[in-house]
Amino acid sequence: MRKTAAPTATTRPTGPEPPGGLRSLLRGLPVLAGSAPEFDPSRAPNDPVELFTEWLLHAVDSGVAEPHAMTLSTVATVPTAGSRPSARVLILKDVDAAGWHFAISSASRKGAELDRNPTVALTFYWPALGRQVRVEGIAQADPPQVTADDFLTRSEDARAMVLTGRQSEPYSDPAEISEALDKARLELAQSPTLVPLEWASYAVRADTVEFWQADPTRRHRRLRYERDATGWSPTLLWP
Repeated sequence: MRKTAAPTATTRPTGPEPPGGLRSLLRGLPVLAGSAPEFDPSRAPNDPVELFTEWLLHAVDSGVAEPHAMTLSTVATVPTAGSRPSARVLILKDVDAAGWHFAISSASRKGAELDRNPTVALTFYWPALGRQVRVEGIAQADPPQVTADDFLTRSEDARAMVLTGRQSEPYSDPAEISEALDKARLELAQSPTLVPLEWASYAVRADTVEFWQADPTRRHRRLRYERDATGWSPTLLWP
C-alpha cells in the first residue's frame, strides 16, 4: 500500500480555486456600482452636521440597509507593539450640535481604549449611493441623563448582555453566557430602570469631517470641513 506524506503547515487547502487566483477574482468584482445622487459642493451648507443629516436621511429614504452603521476607530496601546488602530462597527445614536453620538460598555476593549485615548474616527459607507463620510475628533462623555435614556431604550436582550459585565472577556463554554444572561434578565425584571455604571454614551466633537461622492470615471467629489476658531472652513480635495 502506497504511503502518502502527512500534510504540512504549508500545504494549500483543497477545494476549488477561482480561475487566475483570488487576486484575479477580486479585480473582476464591480466597484462604484451604486447610483450616486446629485452633489454640488458649491451649494453645501456651512455646517457639516447639516450636510451629514441630509445625506443620512437620503440613505434612509433610499432603503439603504442599516444606514446608521458606522466604523469606530480608536487607538489601542499594545505593550509589545506600541500604539495601533483598532476598529469595529457600531450604531450611530444621534447627531446634533454636540457631535456624533454612540454608546458602549466602558468595560469593553473599546471602552478601555477610549479611556486611554479619546481621539477617534468614524466612517460611514453607503455603497448603494456611492457615498462615504469620515469624521475625526474627540469622544466626550454625554450627560448622565443622555446615557441613562440610551440604555433604557435598548432591547431587553441588549440590556441583559450589557449587565453580564463581561464583554470582550474570553470564555470556554456557551453555557457560561446562558447562565450570565439568565441572571441579568432576573436583575432586569426586579429593577426595570437599572442602568449599569459601565454603560457610557459619547459625543464625538469633530474637528474634521469629509464627504466623499463616488464617480465611475474616478473624478470623485470630496469636500472636507475643518473646524477653526470661528467655525467651519470647507475645502475641496482632489479625488
